[in-house]
Amino acid sequence: MNIIADKFPQNPPAKTQKIVLRTQICLRILAIGTALASACVILTSKQSMEIVGITFTARYSDSPTTKFFAFANAIAGVFCALSILYLLCFCLRGPNPTNYYYLFLHDLCMMSLVLAGCASETAVGYIGRYGNSHAGWSPICDHFGKFCNQTMTSVVLSYLALSFLLALTIMSAGTSRQIPVYDS
Repeated sequence: MNIIADKFPQNPPAKTQKIVLRTQICLRILAIGTALASACVILTSKQSMEIVGITFTARYSDSPTTKFFAFANAIAGVFCALSILYLLCFCLRGPNPTNYYYLFLHDLCMMSLVLAGCASETAVGYIGRYGNSHAGWSPICDHFGKFCNQTMTSVVLSYLALSFLLALTIMSAGTSRQIPVYDS
């Protein structure tokens, strides 16, 4: 059994710990930037159009799913910023798997939140772009092109944030893992 324990050292070298910490900080900064940029783009998207003397306006607040998408990205961005503070305060002291386990739970929750927002906005965006002939819904992107382009930009940024959060979740899970040593 000692042979297995020798293959998996309990404490990785300090250089590896620093690389993991720097990578986590960089990924968190990227996740913050893309999530908050996505929220800003969708929150400022608005377009008005006059058809037969009647003014129609498309904005994020017209759809509850778009509101959820915007606030999910904003919440994820803010909580990722707070996680950097947690990382710097508690994880710089040494490789404590418990601290990384809390970060894993945080990253998993934020990834799930952003994933739910992406899924909801992708569905609404698809209907906005192509409509649904069975339900009698016409596409609106023919008339509100600027609004649809801003929404698509926001969704792409949100999927980037999702990919960064997925990488963070995997890294946090790997770092929080502690292989027990069994002596026979």
